[in-house]
Amino acid sequence: MMNLDLRTVDRIIEMAWEDRTPFEAITYQFNLKEQEVISLMRKELKPSSFRLWRKRVQGRVTKHSKKRPFDKGRFKCSRQKTITNNSISKR
Repeated sequence: MMNLDLRTVDRIIEMAWEDRTPFEAITYQFNLKEQEVISLMRKELKPSSFRLWRKRVQGRVTKHSKKRPFDKGRFKCSRQKTITNNSISKR
């Protein structure tokens, strides 16, 4: 895995937590494969937060673009805020 700055790591964590952001989008934007995202999450999150995240994304259809039921558009809630210095990271 490449050296990533703090802002990039925070953005990857944010995208990984989002239900409708597929791993393919993270791969496209940051050149990290799904397994590398999992490793990054394991390294950056507290153990309990990592377990919660894994349980949440495992088998989630929307985390894989080929399994998504819709073709167009990107959903983003109007109330969604940017995560910075998130409270679930070890930092």
